[in-house]
Amino acid sequence: MHESRTTEPAIADRVADVSLSAPSVVGRGFMTYERYDVALPRAGEATLHQNRDVLRASRVAAVLPVDLARGQIVLLRQFRLPAHLATGRGDMVEIVAGRVDEGEDALSAASRECVEEIGVTPQRLIELYSVLPTPGFTDEYVTFFLGFVDASKALTRGGLGSESEDTRPFVVSMDEAIAALEHGAVANGLFVSALQWLALHRERLQDYYDRAMPSPAA
Repeated sequence: MHESRTTEPAIADRVADVSLSAPSVVGRGFMTYERYDVALPRAGEATLHQNRDVLRASRVAAVLPVDLARGQIVLLRQFRLPAHLATGRGDMVEIVAGRVDEGEDALSAASRECVEEIGVTPQRLIELYSVLPTPGFTDEYVTFFLGFVDASKALTRGGLGSESEDTRPFVVSMDEAIAALEHGAVANGLFVSALQWLALHRERLQDYYDRAMPSPAA
């Protein structure tokens, strides 16, 4: 008689056997920059010691706002200093995204960010997937949502003045958005991820709409 046991998938993240020092704060501004001493035991070898820095960015909610009736998507433009420094193209095309506030869940943050950045409350939202965009540098953990909106209500200017945020929403067809992805015209990682998802699931959007939850009150 064979023992039954739970096995992990061959391709899956897993818990690490690691020891961490208490963090030391390297800098503190809009986010906190921390440094850790890391000890990674290795079977049959000496323990690997590392010194690693982490930008504590925490949780983010990202939304792909889709107008199912019109076959359109609401995107936005926003200046990003790191992109300006990296490529010279800091006026980036993006999807809705923002930090999850303390005490807030990701679904509520997704609805709130849509109101703040494009001026539209989603009729329905459904959680899709979560990713760590840059795990070698930051703990930022992004949860993606599909948001169903009326694109005709999108503002021409959005963003919170209290956060010095300036967003410029605009509406495009799904075909235009996917073509921009194919041509490499947009470098924003959240945009690329969300549009790749859309390209794979476009024919099933009505099914997602039927399963989606009504949006929380903004």
